[in-house]
Amino acid sequence: MIIEWLFTFLVIYFLYKLIFDFIVPVYKTTSQVKNRFNEMNQQQQQYQQQRQASTPSQKQQNKPKPPAEDYIDFEEIK
Repeated sequence: MIIEWLFTFLVIYFLYKLIFDFIVPVYKTTSQVKNRFNEMNQQQQQYQQQRQASTPSQKQQNKPKPPAEDYIDFEEIK
């Protein structure tokens, strides 16, 4: 009788310790990491949107290249 009661008490105690000393902290840490990861992704997306909005379009960036006959080969003078 006492051994059964002691065994039941120990099982309940170890379950309590497992849940509140391991499972709950792991769950909290996991949710914090997930939230932080989502915040970082949002910041990165906002940065990309700001960067795209602030840079001129590619049509403005691509200047026409001069024709090949305008190019003069470099010659070394000795």
